[in-house]
Amino acid sequence: MEQEAPLITQRQDGVLTLTLNRPQARNALNLALTRALVAELLAFEADAGLKVAVVTGSDPAFCAGLDLRDFSTPDAPRHEVVAMIDMWPRLRKPVIAAVNGPAMTGALELALGCDFIVASEKALFGDTHTKIGALAGGGMTARLPQAVGPRWAKQMSYSGVPIDAATALRIGLVNQVLPHGELLAHVQELARQIAAMDPALVATVKRVIDGGSMGTLAHGLLLEKDALAERKTRGAMTWNTAKPA
Repeated sequence: MEQEAPLITQRQDGVLTLTLNRPQARNALNLALTRALVAELLAFEADAGLKVAVVTGSDPAFCAGLDLRDFSTPDAPRHEVVAMIDMWPRLRKPVIAAVNGPAMTGALELALGCDFIVASEKALFGDTHTKIGALAGGGMTARLPQAVGPRWAKQMSYSGVPIDAATALRIGLVNQVLPHGELLAHVQELARQIAAMDPALVATVKRVIDGGSMGTLAHGLLLEKDALAERKTRGAMTWNTAKPA
């Protein structure tokens, strides 16, 4: 029986850090962890004091995907996991994935739903849906090719063979690869830098980038112009004069 909470939360300087905490199961998503994530994401969106979230895992893994002990039967509530994974890209506030180890299948879908990914040198990324005879339901077939291109997405999803952190960096899946012991501190500092910015402006930039990436270049430019016009109606531009700590 698990003794510790499946999700550890930390709040500091406007940053919420969520740590998946089932290391004995490689942080696999069971029902308790799934529901804890949903509750924390809803609270994060509603809390004006929280500006940015970071999600990571208790070593040695980021997340092994779904825990089949909870979700293998035909009547298992897998829809709850799908709904939870679908929440990440819909958040109005920025979320960074700090991938500290293997991120497999549903965990990769979760990370792809974040604004960007920073990885440890120990990270691995894999889509094993074909190995278990399943079709992705958490956005893998749409977001993975958007991140790495269709050819790499096909290789990963057809074969189920994971890629290492260096390859993930080279093909654009992750923004940075860091020494393992430096990962979380680096990402939290980056999150604090984002949290120091005007949250309404960051939310607008996020909305425009996300909206533009789902359509044509012309559509993206139009979204930007519309957002700029809307912001101008609220007054002149304000400069962020805060100095870095």
